Amino acid sequence: DNLQAETKAAAQDLKDYTFAQKSEFTEKLKGQLAEINQELDQLSARVEKFSAAAKAEAQPKLQALRDKATQLGRQVDEAGNATESTWESVKTGTKKAYDELKDGFIQARQWVSEKIAP
Repeated sequence: DNLQAETKAAAQDLKDYTFAQKSEFTEKLKGQLAEINQELDQLSARVEKFSAAAKAEAQPKLQALRDKATQLGRQVDEAGNATESTWESVKTGTKKAYDELKDGFIQARQWVSEKIAP
């Protein structure tokens, strides 16, 4: 829940960056991406303790999140190279990639919690 609140606030913050704040925008996203990757590693470690069937079910979900994280990394790089004329479009695409990763991560955490709870 804490991560969800933080990511929601961060997503709102992402809307407010201007082209002049491009480097701040990319640095903030790089930091958030690093945090998500770290939490994804922790989630993967928790999954390793699951039964073989649960691990097999979790692996595609985790891989999808890693793919989204890679996509967000590309978007952040693109944002760092954006020109003033492409800024709004790139910023929108980057925010969309961030939201997709964040939502997927929240769903994965919930799934893992449900698998642990029973």
